[in-house]
Amino acid sequence: MLKLITLQEITEAYYKTPSTTDYNGVYRGKYIDFEAKENHNKTLFPLANVHPHQVEHLKNIVRHGGIGFLIVAWNKYNEYYLLTLDVFLKYWEHQEERKSIPYSTFKNEAFLIKEGFQPRLNFLSVVDEIYF
Repeated sequence: MLKLITLQEITEAYYKTPSTTDYNGVYRGKYIDFEAKENHNKTLFPLANVHPHQVEHLKNIVRHGGIGFLIVAWNKYNEYYLLTLDVFLKYWEHQEERKSIPYSTFKNEAFLIKEGFQPRLNFLSVVDEIYF
């Protein structure tokens, strides 16, 4: 007896609950995890661009000895910054006072990631500078 099997094609799929962050792995023996965000504003980075579950995830990474941070693209300036979690949390934990992080904070307290050819964004050289 011949049995016919039909295949169904999945055209859309969504997580039922929010995921964690954009990137994770192991670098030089340490767990590394970060969220990448784009920003089209000229003067500030809205905290609403980052979700609470992502912040909690990054806090847990750091609490357990890993490396957690954000990479923020400032599209108006064609600049990319690595923002450490401790600097980010200074604003996140005081959202009743301020709903954004000023561009000046990125210029003064974050780490500029230089563009190149390969890799295009050498964020690991910045990770080496900060964490190793």
